[in-house]
Amino acid sequence: MQIKLIGGLASLLLLSQANAQITFYEGEGFRGRTFYVSEVQDNFRNNGYNDLASSVIVTSGRWEVCDDAYFGGRCMVLRPGSYDTLERMGMNKRISSVRPLGDNRRYENESPAPLSAPNYEYRRRPGEGMYEAQVTSVREVVGPPSERCWIERQQVNQGRSEPNVGGAVAGALLGGILGHQVGGGTGRDLATVGGAVAGGAIGANVGRNDGNPVERDVRRCKTTTSTTPAYWDVTYIYRGIEHRVQMSYPPGATIAVNRSGEPRQ
Repeated sequence: MQIKLIGGLASLLLLSQANAQITFYEGEGFRGRTFYVSEVQDNFRNNGYNDLASSVIVTSGRWEVCDDAYFGGRCMVLRPGSYDTLERMGMNKRISSVRPLGDNRRYENESPAPLSAPNYEYRRRPGEGMYEAQVTSVREVVGPPSERCWIERQQVNQGRSEPNVGGAVAGALLGGILGHQVGGGTGRDLATVGGAVAGGAIGANVGRNDGNPVERDVRRCKTTTSTTPAYWDVTYIYRGIEHRVQMSYPPGATIAVNRSGEPRQ
């Protein structure tokens, strides 16, 4: 009974590892030459893919990748998902061996979380035949205009403000009162009038801007037109049928497509 149980567990383990799948890509973002693995690979030199992988898609299972052959050196465990770059985990262009792992076993060197919503619509599928399609036109499409704003210190001429009417009235009353206390007779009257005039003039200028420049923070904005292409609108011919695709980089005279004429990178 125990032997059968052990044999059953071993069969389940082998089955889970047999179903494990991982695809390595030579370029970041799931581009370039691919290398598909579904079993232990202890030395990538045997298949010409040593130290070439830059991105990975783990279709199923958990995989241990190591930067030396025969699972030596620094190793990481990759969970199911898409890793658009191996740079963040220090494994870019370094993987030399890989093997599937049991799902329940814990490992210290777990990789960062894979992409939550990867975009690899144009990635090459494992075993997919590739063909060349003639590019007939390429059009650069630049991004929309952008506004750049900043704050600068600047002298501003405010202009001379209107006289302070309330201040003039109050100043005239106060000046008249003070002038009335000076001298007597005709001199007192003259002092009263003079005090009112002087007080009015002083009061009219209280709080009044004299028109001299002052420094203020001024917001400036400038609209700029982008000269960097946002993408390239590409037209190509495959088997007599015209196709169009938007690419993140300018193509050459031809682009790679699959049997259905779909672009691949």
